Amino acid sequence: MLGKRRTLGRTIDKLEVGETIHLTEKMTDKDLLLYLGLTNDNNPLYIQHDLAALTPYERPIIPTIMLVGFITSAISKYVPGPGSHVIAQHLQFPNPVYHYDTIEFDLEIVEVDVEAKTIVVSIHAMNREQQTVVEGTVSVLAPPAID
Repeated sequence: MLGKRRTLGRTIDKLEVGETIHLTEKMTDKDLLLYLGLTNDNNPLYIQHDLAALTPYERPIIPTIMLVGFITSAISKYVPGPGSHVIAQHLQFPNPVYHYDTIEFDLEIVEVDVEAKTIVVSIHAMNREQQTVVEGTVSVLAPPAID
């Protein structure tokens, strides 16, 4: 918003190893359609039930980049918050996420580098069947100190 100064998230000196956040996200048609429209991604595996039935997945899946979007959104909103910037990610997606799945995301700060003003956030996400759907780490540049 132009003209309105927003509060930034926590600076590097206010972040500690061991901080956690837990989020629950439901994979909705709206989210999927917004992603597909924004990216012009027309992979039939994401929307065509008849084609997906012929694959090992057996039904349409959620694009992994949508899961990354939920993670980066949590970082931008909460840990460390507004003004932070993802600079690297190392993520694996061992199991697919299907339409209408509910995913539990756990984020934990596992490293704080005060000199570089970065943190490393561990990511672990599971579906309702307690299968891991995302695991890995994200490196984040903490918000700058603005006086």
